[in-house]
Amino acid sequence: MENKEKLKNARNLLLKLHKSMLDRERELYEGIHGPLKPTQFLSLLLEDEGFSWLRTFSMLIVEIDELFAQKDGIEVGMIEANLVKVNELVEMKEHDEYFKAKYQNAIQRDPDSAGLHSELRSLFLD
Repeated sequence: MENKEKLKNARNLLLKLHKSMLDRERELYEGIHGPLKPTQFLSLLLEDEGFSWLRTFSMLIVEIDELFAQKDGIEVGMIEANLVKVNELVEMKEHDEYFKAKYQNAIQRDPDSAGLHSELRSLFLD
């Protein structure tokens, strides 16, 4: 598979994984604090430190989207650099222990997240 296609696939899986983990975190939060309006949840995602680990996924997805939106063409090096970032994220090479703990907990407790995580990892095995 060509690296550009691999990055597109990784981005799509990353987006699904992010959504799955967002849904789980919202469910957990609302179980403790009660129902949230969409705008309240968005504020939490953007500002609350308890959700900061999810922003790691959001920022990488946006970075990849911006790369593919470039009108002047995409440098091969940028594709490869983003593939490395996705792989490091999925392999939990992040130095942030809070991020690692939250990510591991999500994939251990949510079958959807675990499956998507596994699919992402398999992209990098070939």
